[in-house]
Amino acid sequence: MTGQQERDGAGAIRVMVVDDHPMWRDAVARDLTEAGFDVVATAGDGEQAVRRAGAAAPDVLVLDLNLPEKPGVQVCKELVGADPALRVLVLSASGEHADVLEAVKSGATGYLLKSASTEELTDAVRRTAAGDPVFTPGLAGLVLGEYRRLASEPAPPTGGGEPKAPQLTERETEVLRLVAKGLSYKQIAERLVISHRTVQNHVQNTLGKLQLHNRVELVRYAIERGLDDA
Repeated sequence: MTGQQERDGAGAIRVMVVDDHPMWRDAVARDLTEAGFDVVATAGDGEQAVRRAGAAAPDVLVLDLNLPEKPGVQVCKELVGADPALRVLVLSASGEHADVLEAVKSGATGYLLKSASTEELTDAVRRTAAGDPVFTPGLAGLVLGEYRRLASEPAPPTGGGEPKAPQLTERETEVLRLVAKGLSYKQIAERLVISHRTVQNHVQNTLGKLQLHNRVELVRYAIERGLDDA
């Protein structure tokens, strides 16, 4: 069963915790279980995380970056590449800007420091499961600033003429514009008076049409075309 199939069903949010420190990993898993989440798996290194996530089909992966065998950013890239509906919340001791940006570019939905309280963690997992970008205060502005910096860079040269622009529907363009403005899927659903699931479907369809891989690339595409100012 795929992660998407799991997310279509009812029940508690399925979470997997990946960290190489057993006491920390167990404490996070215990806190999430007590908060009502279904902790379906844990892992202590990157290779183990990739194997177990495929079998456990979590909705949210709570992921440390500093892992043996395979780094967290690579784990994130592989698992989100295999299941784009998977949400990844990085839980790291590092607040270094380079680590934050690398995690987001690899497909992470959010980034929380390990200094966060249990309440902040459980709230972040719920919001991440809903597709909302969640960041420790101060980091969200950093990520949006990077989106804009990337969008201002000249596009790499292509091998031929400019490819024909993909045709997005009016609603897909509308959703894309709101994504570029930094709205969460929940906020977009409320703004357009449609369901959260419909917003997700529009985003997935747009990613496919534009041959993009994650929200970071999607926001860059939208900003390059001025949709965030429309």
